[in-house]
Amino acid sequence: MKPLYRIVLCVFLLLTCASWGFFAHHRINRLAVFTLPKGMAVFYQANIDFIDEHAVDPDKRRYVDSLEGPRHFLDADHYGKAPFGRLPQNWYDAVKRYSVDTLDKYGTVPWVIQYHYYWLVKAFKQHDTTAILKTSANLGHYIADACVPLHLTQNYDGQLTNQTGIHALWETRLPELFSNRYSYNVGRAKYIDNPLAQAFAICRSSYKCVDSVLLFERKLNAVFPGDKKYETVQRGNRKVKDYSAAYAAAYHKMLNGMVARRMRLAILNVGSFWYSAWVDAGQPDLNKFIARPPSAQQKAELVKEEVLFKQGKVLVKN
Repeated sequence: MKPLYRIVLCVFLLLTCASWGFFAHHRINRLAVFTLPKGMAVFYQANIDFIDEHAVDPDKRRYVDSLEGPRHFLDADHYGKAPFGRLPQNWYDAVKRYSVDTLDKYGTVPWVIQYHYYWLVKAFKQHDTTAILKTSANLGHYIADACVPLHLTQNYDGQLTNQTGIHALWETRLPELFSNRYSYNVGRAKYIDNPLAQAFAICRSSYKCVDSVLLFERKLNAVFPGDKKYETVQRGNRKVKDYSAAYAAAYHKMLNGMVARRMRLAILNVGSFWYSAWVDAGQPDLNKFIARPPSAQQKAELVKEEVLFKQGKVLVKN
């Protein structure tokens, strides 16, 4: 039943623009550009629209590539009450203990992050501009997914606890309603000594949030008026049933800044993985790879956006 349920859920999430919300993935990749040092910033800012626009490519691949789905999650609780003490970080050790089939069934996101990291190092070394941009966008997506608590549990949509729909509530509805108010002051990208260990550290921190994500929504659902829980909202050209703004606001308050913290974690780590790959590739001169410098207007917009980012704010476009 679970593989079938995942397929149904994936289609639903695509239709509702979910998986951190397409909205949040775009924002995370875009803001990560402003964490980069001078040696990278000009190139990435010149290509910021590409990094932004392709932030959701991995989600789109899930519906044409049967191998893509497991790359977005890790059902850590499948491996017991203390999963990160039992699950080897080294891929070959993990395969030896659990088999490839088991790892694929229950998710591979930390190893996928590692693989894309080394592909990015290779792209930098080869001065392959297209590969740099595509791999940067893809890597940002997987890192962001690992920052979502519900990507770390078998109960990923609350389907095991009568909370079906919580996935889209947490990672789509809440960011869309409230993320313009978040502080995004994450500072500068930092060098990562061990990309795989960092990927697992991100997953561990997300897993620690799972119980709170589910518990708070159960408590809220028990006391919130049933006729006020949902409302009709406009999504593109369609009107759909979704959690009401009032219900989302109450849940957001109970989470006490969790969504903002996870988004900040994603932004900093995306920038840090990009930066570390560039360093490990020998810090090639990226300015030589710029095919089309930004126009004067684009430069002004980027300066404004970076100033806002340093203040912890985001440029809101209508």
